[in-house]
Amino acid sequence: MDYEIVKQKYNKFIYRNYQIEEDKQNLYLKYNFEIENLTTFQPVLTIPKKNFKWQHLETGVVRNVVFHIGMIEAISYWKATCSPYFDVRCGTLGEEQIQWFKKLIYLGTGEFRYQNKIKVSQEDFVQIVTQGTELKPESLKYTLTDVIIPIGGGKDSNVTLELLKQSKQKRFGFRMNMRDVARKCAEIAGLSDDEIIEVKREIEPNLLALNQKGFLNGHIPFSAVVAFITYFTAVTLEKKYIALSNEESANESNIKGENINHQYSKTIEFENDFREYVTKYITPNGPEYFSFLRPINEIQIAQLFSEFDAYHPIFKSCNLGSKSMPWKWCGDCPKCLFAYIILSPFLEPQKMVQIFGEDLFEKESLLEIFIELCGYGEKKPFECVGTYQEIRYAISKTIQNGNQELPFLLQYYKTHFPMVEEDMLHFYHPKNNLPKEFDEILRGKILTC
Repeated sequence: MDYEIVKQKYNKFIYRNYQIEEDKQNLYLKYNFEIENLTTFQPVLTIPKKNFKWQHLETGVVRNVVFHIGMIEAISYWKATCSPYFDVRCGTLGEEQIQWFKKLIYLGTGEFRYQNKIKVSQEDFVQIVTQGTELKPESLKYTLTDVIIPIGGGKDSNVTLELLKQSKQKRFGFRMNMRDVARKCAEIAGLSDDEIIEVKREIEPNLLALNQKGFLNGHIPFSAVVAFITYFTAVTLEKKYIALSNEESANESNIKGENINHQYSKTIEFENDFREYVTKYITPNGPEYFSFLRPINEIQIAQLFSEFDAYHPIFKSCNLGSKSMPWKWCGDCPKCLFAYIILSPFLEPQKMVQIFGEDLFEKESLLEIFIELCGYGEKKPFECVGTYQEIRYAISKTIQNGNQELPFLLQYYKTHFPMVEEDMLHFYHPKNNLPKEFDEILRGKILTC
């Protein structure tokens, strides 16, 4: 549907209320949203209790976090109409907080706006009005320990899982909608099922019905959803650290000359904004949220991961393949090709084929994606992939390592594009939020590679 028409017809989105409920098996975070004159939504986040001690559920800090999870969850439903008025009726936010959410909604939906040809300024995209209980920050009155590590099933979180075996902090995994790939990777890392915090998140059927009817749809800042939900689990389970696996390259835009980033909520900008926000508006002494891999690039992560043989038959970065049974690489998407490229300097061609099931460098059908990944197309694919320079470097390194006839895509690169000579294996970005203990682990590993 046309953005201008649908936003005028359905001009108000309402966040009515939220609830925390529980039974013997689960916690439930329940939300009530409405697009006025169209439909309502009642999404539920289900959190299996397992053997964890879920505490502090009645405190102001926890209620504050649960309210904020709703603010982020609401974006998935609001985007169907992009209603110009976002009416929050279950909590009052100050002007600075409103501007924080306007920025997140605008930059976090950059891909969505691009795909739906929405031309609008950040200020005019949505107006947020709030009423209800004032949500005041409170200090925690208990000590935090341990580290939560979100698990994706790809190489990045597996590197974090392995390296943080060196930490003095006990590791706990976190996964939204647990898939077998992620569960197996956690098992290889030495985590039992009772050391994995799981959240079940399903899209409410009324939104799926709107999607079928052609209402607006597209990418939201999903990592911001993960940020607030992991923060909830850390506060209630008394965990000190949330260690993401976002790397420096997440900061690169997908559209040259524009701030449109598929990975916006994985950027250092969002990480810094989130850390500042929760400290100022939720609790000043709460869990620390940071990306463990932020100081290094995709090349270095791939080099580290190449050493962890146990994960090679299991890990998957392919969204389609990790949903299938048995899980596999689809071999046709940007994430498959990117993973193949970035690992190719460090693993023998035979090992690459063994992992991916085929030689992706020989697939002529991937040429257009290959050109886009290298930065010579109209845009960077809207997927979680590395920077142009990282990809060019990996390809150049693989070509230089070769001692036989080059496969199709590598020969194409050598014929049409310049080789990259710079050293990208000894990089350590100073702009990061790693606590000292974690910085020493990562820096020590990089220096010995």
